[in-house]
Amino acid sequence: MEFATSVNGVPIRLTAERWLHIVENRDELAGRSDEILDVIEQPDWVSRGYRGSLIAWKGYGRRGYLAVLYKELGAGDGFIITAFFTTKPKKKDKVWP
Repeated sequence: MEFATSVNGVPIRLTAERWLHIVENRDELAGRSDEILDVIEQPDWVSRGYRGSLIAWKGYGRRGYLAVLYKELGAGDGFIITAFFTTKPKKKDKVWP
């Protein structure tokens, strides 16, 4: 299990189960767990997701944006739900910065 600290100071975990889910559905993210964790720690912005989740966004040039959905369960725990590349970022409902 790997960890990153969100912009709110919450440790966010990337479990083996979630990592498997991400790479099984998105081949382009295989071998990029460090980049996914980096997006949590140093996003360009964070927006509100569905059902209390947050989405950290980081631009990757022509590739578009890497979006990482995660949930903060409290001040001391959170987890990554999924991650994907997109060319259509959601700038609405920004919560950070």
